[in-house]
Amino acid sequence: MTAQANKGAAPAHIETDVLVIGAGGAGMYAALEAAKAGASVVLADRSLIGRGGATVMAQMTVAAALAEQTPDHWEHHLADTLAAGRGLCDERLAALLCEDGPHRLREMDGWKVGWAREDGHIKQAQAPGHDRPRCAYVDFLSTGPAVSRALRAQLNLSRGIRRIGELMIVDIALHDGVACGATALHLPSGEAVTLAAKAVVIATGGLTGLYRRNSASSNMGGDGYALALRAGAELIDMEFVQFFPIGHLAPRLVGMDPIMWDPFRYKLGGKLLNAEMREFEQDYATLDTRSDGRYVLTRDLATYAITREVEAGRGSPAGGAYLSFQHLPEAEIRSAFGPVVDRLAANGIDLTKRPVEVAPIAHYHMGGVRVDDTLRTAVPGLYASGEAVGGANGANRLSGNAITEALVFGASAGRNAARHAQRNSSRWSAQAARPALDLLRSAERRDAPNAAALVRDLKALMADQVGPFRTEAKLQSALAGIARMTSEIGEVPFSSASAFDPVLVDWLDLRNMLLVAQSVAVPALARTESRGAHQREDHPGLDDGWCVNQIVALSGDSALELRRAAPSSGRAAA
Repeated sequence: MTAQANKGAAPAHIETDVLVIGAGGAGMYAALEAAKAGASVVLADRSLIGRGGATVMAQMTVAAALAEQTPDHWEHHLADTLAAGRGLCDERLAALLCEDGPHRLREMDGWKVGWAREDGHIKQAQAPGHDRPRCAYVDFLSTGPAVSRALRAQLNLSRGIRRIGELMIVDIALHDGVACGATALHLPSGEAVTLAAKAVVIATGGLTGLYRRNSASSNMGGDGYALALRAGAELIDMEFVQFFPIGHLAPRLVGMDPIMWDPFRYKLGGKLLNAEMREFEQDYATLDTRSDGRYVLTRDLATYAITREVEAGRGSPAGGAYLSFQHLPEAEIRSAFGPVVDRLAANGIDLTKRPVEVAPIAHYHMGGVRVDDTLRTAVPGLYASGEAVGGANGANRLSGNAITEALVFGASAGRNAARHAQRNSSRWSAQAARPALDLLRSAERRDAPNAAALVRDLKALMADQVGPFRTEAKLQSALAGIARMTSEIGEVPFSSASAFDPVLVDWLDLRNMLLVAQSVAVPALARTESRGAHQREDHPGLDDGWCVNQIVALSGDSALELRRAAPSSGRAAA
């Protein structure tokens, strides 16, 4: 039992206009915009402020129709985004992302983020799926960290934002169905904290932490989706998890993005080799009739090829494939990689002497909380932003849209949450926090399954059964495993009976992760086609009858409900 629960004392209490949950790129931007609109803001994160989430880890590009070097318009960006989404994008959200993207990047430029420039113009690179060079960057190592650093600097300059790290949100507080704050656990002390707010913004990122191999921060296990579901909001497109084909696997790589290899593979012709040190790309590649007749291994085919080689017993020692640049002169490697070569050397990697091991890695989630074009959920007073939002990307995200999404949706959610707070009085009551407080106080020390081991097992189950290539048998097996683990942990939390209580935290994480894992597997089982990032080996190819979004919600008895809806169309609100 926690120290706070033992004492039976009243929890610490904080009041604010807007509570932002999650302090990555989207959360920081939401806090800044809400404060700019005149609201008092609490920015809470279970990690350090501005140091967790996906933005700080991203090292690639940011898509926006800046037209700095090439004529462009946001509607061209929108067309590419809709094409990537395979007919499932919410056009209102996609339009908001593309239309507001240039404004956000220019505002970041004014905040000295340091976009790369050429002849005085922001430099823009060509990325897969775009019809022209559209993707800005700081450099190919530091774009995400630079964006996070610029946002943290603005937080330091902003008044009205209280930042609280190491605070795990347990549940959204509700009064007559309206979001009125949250209940949290202060991780270092184990004490409960209640937060009253007139509006709440979920900015907790995606769910790729549910998978054994992922490019996410350790705290991206889908917390926000579970919070939203239990509060009464809906989720959309949860079956669409994007896997990056050549995420770094071995040797150990510290302080670098695990998805860094793709541009260098394309640029230099890095070779994918199996355990026999034989190139296998052409065994799976398709003929590109648009160019010179070369065989091209696209990302989805690369994921398929590596998976098949491993299943055939031809994988590398760590369970992937080798990526080799050894056939290239050292000068050519250094010219292409630049300072990356020195960063790799610090990790003990010499590309002239040895290959690295790569494997498909969970990278991004297209689905998320269902919102309208003001980023409001179905729950009054509850908003979502960044990767926590579902719908904008449909069945597959266009390259470069992730950070743009964080900035645009963060700004919009923060601004609209502040407007809601200014129009409404506080609905807070102590009773709103009671269910979550009772849950924390019920935690007990007892012989129970090892929660940390169950987290590990769940990640393995999701990777093996709900990974890049799915079948009915795999998905049924996954749902059975999820149900078994849910039964094992029960409804009473485990505890180590200490102030800092990692056992309780693992139980709370499992509570969220199991609900979110089920929210992915159920619609994945229902969708009997292959579309975008959802690939069913037993149902190959698109089915026009499945050009629908799947909506997940919790019923009154906490059972998962699934329904279909036609994709939303029309321009976003200003």
